[in-house]
Amino acid sequence: MSTPAAPAGESAAPHATAAAGHRPGSREYRRIMVALMLAGMVTFVLLYDTQALLPALCTSFQVTPTQATLSMSLATAGLGLGLLVVGPASEMFGRTRLIHAGVWAAALVALLCPFAWSWNSLLALRFLQGFVLAGLPAVATAYLREELHRSGHARAAGIYIGGTALGGMVGRLLTAPITDALSWRWGLGAAAALALACAVAVGLTLPPSTNFRPRRWGEIGFGAMSRAVLTDPALRRLYVVGACAIGALVIVFNNLGFRLVGAPHHLGIGAISLFYLVYPLGTLSSTVAGAWADRIGRRAVMPAGCLLAVGGVALTIPDSLLSIVLGLAGLIAGFFVVHGIASGWVAARAHAAGGSASQAASFYLIAYYAGASVFGSLGSSAWSAGGWTGTVALALGLMVVAGLLSLSLRNIPVLVQH
Repeated sequence: MSTPAAPAGESAAPHATAAAGHRPGSREYRRIMVALMLAGMVTFVLLYDTQALLPALCTSFQVTPTQATLSMSLATAGLGLGLLVVGPASEMFGRTRLIHAGVWAAALVALLCPFAWSWNSLLALRFLQGFVLAGLPAVATAYLREELHRSGHARAAGIYIGGTALGGMVGRLLTAPITDALSWRWGLGAAAALALACAVAVGLTLPPSTNFRPRRWGEIGFGAMSRAVLTDPALRRLYVVGACAIGALVIVFNNLGFRLVGAPHHLGIGAISLFYLVYPLGTLSSTVAGAWADRIGRRAVMPAGCLLAVGGVALTIPDSLLSIVLGLAGLIAGFFVVHGIASGWVAARAHAAGGSASQAASFYLIAYYAGASVFGSLGSSAWSAGGWTGTVALALGLMVVAGLLSLSLRNIPVLVQH
């Protein structure tokens, strides 16, 4: 007599019996990991490729620093709007189709950005770029849940988030030196060329969906699924955890430059950009945390990530550059543990709660980017009011909230999808 497959729940089951999906170590599993890591990288390269170029944009277009930051905030706003559209659309049109469409559309829009003829045209292109980038983050975790064996879900989510960490670093380090040597147009052109290469690689490596079943509009029941992903207590906590964690990260890195250009360090912009070299630690930590989550469960790993981030923020308090670097490393490593675990957990929990995994992922990312925007602005006020002490106080407060919420998840029953 064959042993029936265990029902797929929200948590990894180390001793689960066979179930549908590609298993870790298989050829298709490796192809999926390569494709989604590249797609995650290009998403963050393009989302952040103007961050290091803000002074050059001010000079070229004769705009204020506040106006220059619109090139970032409008891309984020476009992505947030796109998430509301792409998540539901993926239930009808499929995951891989929207992933391919998203990376190709984003690469094509990126190719137009260096040729922007006016400030308003660049802002319009950046908003459009954010909108089309939503295709990947809205459906990536849902695709992983559907196509991979549950024994590798958390590990795969960690690898995907690791790709976004790598993209966050590459986007800043690629464009800045090219802009210094040539112009911001060449800097954005380099980012577009990388995006185009990644789009080709994703097209060649990402396997088609085998477990996705499209549904018609009338069959989806968006109202019921929305209620499921908005009323479930664990999902609501995970949304807030994501918002607080990214808020702490943005606050620290937004204000880092202001601290290091002044006494006692007096570093230049080029030297400060090297601090982003800590980002690969996020790739490593999210991948390792995903593997551990598959072994001992997400509820045990995510609080450890919060604790690591808290320790990292605290280490940045002394004026020693070594202490600051070690603190940033701890913050990056801890943040990507939290974000990697939370984003994969959202999809699994939503599925077990009877909701849409892609819709839950969209709500998580909307909260995530809202946290980056709102808390990033509050971080500027904290710097003006209290300098680095105010920065650290606000960032620590947010990470403590995230840690307490992650601990509270242990008291919420595990859901199992029958």
